Amino acid sequence: MPDVKFALGTMGFGTKVDPTTSSTLLDRFADAGGTLVDTANCYAFWSDPSGRGGHSEEVIGRWLARRPGRRDQMYLSTKAGAQPVGPGDWPANREGLSAPRIKAAVEGSLRRLGTDRIDLYWAHMEDRTVPVEETAEAFGALAAEGVVGRLGCSNHPVWRVERARQTARDHGWAGYTAFQLRHSYLQPRPGAPVPDQSHRFGWVTDEVIDYVDSEPDLSLWAYTALLNGSYSRPDRPLPDAYDHPGTSRRLAALDTVAGELGVSRNQVVLAWLIGGQPAITPIVGVSDVEQLDEALAGARLRLPAEHRRLLDETA
Repeated sequence: MPDVKFALGTMGFGTKVDPTTSSTLLDRFADAGGTLVDTANCYAFWSDPSGRGGHSEEVIGRWLARRPGRRDQMYLSTKAGAQPVGPGDWPANREGLSAPRIKAAVEGSLRRLGTDRIDLYWAHMEDRTVPVEETAEAFGALAAEGVVGRLGCSNHPVWRVERARQTARDHGWAGYTAFQLRHSYLQPRPGAPVPDQSHRFGWVTDEVIDYVDSEPDLSLWAYTALLNGSYSRPDRPLPDAYDHPGTSRRLAALDTVAGELGVSRNQVVLAWLIGGQPAITPIVGVSDVEQLDEALAGARLRLPAEHRRLLDETA
């Protein structure tokens, strides 16, 4: 793992974050020793009048083309399965995870990124219209060809992940070794709808933690790790689903730790995720240099045992 143990989330690059700012953030991240860059072929179609997506990958590709030598430093993570491919409303019109769609998706990502390989390639969301065997074989073939390195899946239920992994083992194919879901220190009420979360199986649960902790080859990545700014920005209040006594108790614990260490809530959350068991790789989306610098400092923070115990034991 790199010294900077979080992935730079680039969902808004090329849409909400203009290309010049995006390039500046990539430069600063790389200069600080960052290596993990997370994107997807669909980012960010919902912010694009044409509804096509691909802007984030294009921005990263142009940045790499202007920075000779950076490609070997950066570990590129991108995804397939959720990009709109025709008329209609999303998610009904998403590309899905059939073998032909996966082949077309990876070719598009390679072209936009301007590279001949993807270091970590994800199945972005599950597709129950396609047999698990077809998707597993298609992803395994990409790994066998050297087009991708590791394979991962995002927003899948645990049983589907294990079925796909077992299918790959049975056939001698490369299988998923990374799992990506939403996770942070604060948790919503069980079953309560969260407005910015459309994936039914997109949450880290106790079962997920136990599963990943029991599988030595499987790592866990967490998106929305900082709750879209809700830990630190008054203009970004927590959704109603987080309105319960546990949130108040955990915020108090966060404030105690942050105050005693002289750091921010965001930095404590990142340190808690990275230093836990199992260790989690947060995906941190930023839109300016100040946010990035705060995240870089948080990723290097090591929580004393008594502070981690306070955070872990507060429910």
